[in-house]
Amino acid sequence: MIRVILLMVILSFGRIIYAHEPEYDHVFFDNSLMSGSYYYSEVEYTSPSFVQNIKKKLPITNDEFFTAKNSLVLNYLSASNGSWDVSVIYPEWRGKDFIKKGDFLDLRILFDAETSLEELPLIAIGSNHKSDYLPLGNYIDRNNKINGWYLMRIPLHNFKNISYNHTKEIKKIFFKQAVADGKNHTVYIDQIELSSRNQNKQISATPDITVKAYERHSNVIWDKAGLENVKYIKIYRSCNGETFEAVGIQDPKVGLYADFSDRPNTTFQYKITCVGYDYKETVPSNIVEVSTHYMTDDELLTMVHEATFRYYWDGAEKISGLALENISGRSNMIATGASGFGIMGIISGVERGFITRQQAVERLKKIVSFLKKAETFHGAYSHFIDGSTGKVEPFFGKKDNGADLVETSFLFQGLLTARQFFDKNTPDEEFIRNVITQLWENIEWDWFKQTKDSRYLYWHWSPDQGWIINHKLIGWNETMITYLLAIASPTHGVDKDLYYSGWASQEPYAREYREGWGETTDGSMYTNGNIYYGVKLDIGVNRGGPLFFTHFSFMGLDPRGLKDKYTTLDYYNTLRNIVRINYRYCLENPNNRRGYGPGCWGISVCENPWGTYGAYEAIENHEDGTMSPAGALGSFPYTPEESMNALRNYYRNYGSFLWGEYGFRDAFNLNENWCSNIYMGLNQGAITVMMENYRTGLIWNLFMKDKDIKQMKTKVFLP
Repeated sequence: MIRVILLMVILSFGRIIYAHEPEYDHVFFDNSLMSGSYYYSEVEYTSPSFVQNIKKKLPITNDEFFTAKNSLVLNYLSASNGSWDVSVIYPEWRGKDFIKKGDFLDLRILFDAETSLEELPLIAIGSNHKSDYLPLGNYIDRNNKINGWYLMRIPLHNFKNISYNHTKEIKKIFFKQAVADGKNHTVYIDQIELSSRNQNKQISATPDITVKAYERHSNVIWDKAGLENVKYIKIYRSCNGETFEAVGIQDPKVGLYADFSDRPNTTFQYKITCVGYDYKETVPSNIVEVSTHYMTDDELLTMVHEATFRYYWDGAEKISGLALENISGRSNMIATGASGFGIMGIISGVERGFITRQQAVERLKKIVSFLKKAETFHGAYSHFIDGSTGKVEPFFGKKDNGADLVETSFLFQGLLTARQFFDKNTPDEEFIRNVITQLWENIEWDWFKQTKDSRYLYWHWSPDQGWIINHKLIGWNETMITYLLAIASPTHGVDKDLYYSGWASQEPYAREYREGWGETTDGSMYTNGNIYYGVKLDIGVNRGGPLFFTHFSFMGLDPRGLKDKYTTLDYYNTLRNIVRINYRYCLENPNNRRGYGPGCWGISVCENPWGTYGAYEAIENHEDGTMSPAGALGSFPYTPEESMNALRNYYRNYGSFLWGEYGFRDAFNLNENWCSNIYMGLNQGAITVMMENYRTGLIWNLFMKDKDIKQMKTKVFLP
């Protein structure tokens, strides 16, 4: 059983919906990141009928497509006394919950002349309940054919015996056997979506492009302005400057497409077109020539560093300049903790030369000005903030409508780092420092004890429901930084003893708490002492937990030389041992997961194929084959050689599906042939910041220079 991540304990509460968010097109299929089979499909058949499938999933082909770069293959035989059924499932992920209303079901199909319209499948819509089926062939638009692909359009009101309040409730498209002709047919299906009546609008001319080549991919970049009526940017690549092939499509608002050619030392030419909602293309852009080239380890590090930095720079929420929870997801919803990581990432961007110091100054002025006006609760911020209003956005439900002390801690790791970095005697940098100090001193850390004699800090507080979630902060997990910042506060601090009575508590309640989420007594006393895979673990539950425990509290906090009374090693070596246990588990691979090994390791927290957010760890019943690149890459300071090996493998061997405009996607599962469609703010931050700490120690050095942090260090940790 995969246990639910602690910080997501409130996911079960109903979500609050806000209407100001931009809406996503209701697309069931445009492309598959993975080759082989399409994860979001289901296939069943009864002999003598048959549908070609890969582990009950539809195959994918790169040889035929309407919109680049692949399509679904429906190869079927419909026989008497047999049957077959196929469904294509709407891919959902966190924050993609504002969907355009549809009037029609559209899809593009390609089939040979030997297949008559009557021999095409039947089609239905629904979710758990299906509509009545309709003959697909009755809706082929013979006047709408592009490159051999027919448009099939069905008004949704033609589907009978189904009800829904909004077309976003339509989650599946169903196909099934029609005429039992006993013949084999192959139909290619692409661009399945719900469309509206009035979505075709005039689109502007194609913008010019710039292109930058790396080892196995090239970034194609365009100006995003004026593309509001464009459905896709279509990317074309050539090897000879004359014959161009479509290699991908991209949301025009992204402004960048990472074309993974997997061909180093090769010269390519690129151009793009704008695709309207009627799928007509504009005149192509300019043509740009680039050459890919083999890269050293240091160059690969910089490449990944810059891509993950881009999440916080180009991908930031527009009004505040702060980080989004995930991309793609809600575009107005700020994630407080990821924003703290993003601030540290921006500072590393200056160090790397990705941006100038003045650019960073302008962004931080925007950020702190927004935070100064944003809603707080006894000085603490909520988990999510609406970028357009500065108000709390209770994404996890009505009980999550107030302070989140842990997310606030992650935010202030970044802000206190920025207070040290922006140290020039200029009006702008003084403004940044002064506002950060004001925000820092406004947080009533002591109030979050709930009662005066409490021995714990509490995670959440609601302005109208008080301590209803009532979640005490107890380690070992990601919340260590919360206790340390509470002790460091110069205005509303807590006693240093709270570190031991709360975070490292050994009271019965704390022991039961750890046993509950760890499903073991190992580490229930905070101390552990067991040896796992040849590595001794001083502290930590079970085998140390997900690897984000070694990242999130230590983005700014330098663990080197820090010890408490329960550790025989300093925190750096303690954390390194947790990472080593995780690494050796993946090498041993007791569950025989595909891919696990020296180049694929680092079990942590991430999205999973089943649409939830899982906290995985190096225990047989606490992992399901889902791997996040952030696990290994966020561990660079602890295991540089092993982390570099993972980086090379993820890019060179998995890059065709795992690499994108913001670096590596959040997660993948080779057993399920699934890759996440999103990038996650917290995980991209772990890569960006911990990679900088490995390379220069910059973020650690800045944070530890802070006068309040220095005083805290002398109070809590052993000399």
